[in-house]
Amino acid sequence: MTAAQAGTARQRMVDEQLRGRGIRDLRVLAAMARLPRERFVDEARRERAYDDTPLPIGLGQTISQPWIVARMLELAALSGSERVLDVGAGSGYQTALLSDLAREVYAIERLPDLARAAAARLEALGCRNVAVATFDGTYGWREHAQFDAILVAAGAPSIPALLIDQLAEGGRLVIPVGPRELQRLARITRAGERFTVAWDSGCTFVDLVGRFGWGGAGPARA
Repeated sequence: MTAAQAGTARQRMVDEQLRGRGIRDLRVLAAMARLPRERFVDEARRERAYDDTPLPIGLGQTISQPWIVARMLELAALSGSERVLDVGAGSGYQTALLSDLAREVYAIERLPDLARAAAARLEALGCRNVAVATFDGTYGWREHAQFDAILVAAGAPSIPALLIDQLAEGGRLVIPVGPRELQRLARITRAGERFTVAWDSGCTFVDLVGRFGWGGAGPARA
């Protein structure tokens, strides 16, 4: 895929898959029009980088469908001043978008090989406001809390309590919740000690593996 072909495919993705299916946040649309998604998939799959589907990135993980990434970012309602936690960084694609859309980004990826590759991509793309670490993301990242937004790119059986606790006042947690076969996006908003849950689109993600997810996590770091 040449740079010109990638640019054409990227704009088509924004026009048809995102704007054409109801994404209205102009900052999200602009960020996704700028970021070269093909940099986040294996070379053998780069021709499919802008397909309307998730793609495998190795180790049983995926880069999410463009529309679902856009919808999660839209639900996070970022203005540019936020401190954000990204749980399940995977390829680093959503992390890179968050780097464009927020002030500070703290990304957790439990698989060391994916975390190293994501960090290298982010460095190469000049994402200087991002920190990447490897541990059980269901604990959150307490040393950098409170977060204005938390996005979780893996399906959880229930909403992890420690993530809710690390929301700042007015903060939003966007997470897919439900059984392995089908989840729904949930946006949890904090107002003092009250938390409001709004349910959104159906989706299917890889498992959120961790102490407060589907179990079998790596090292914890609360």
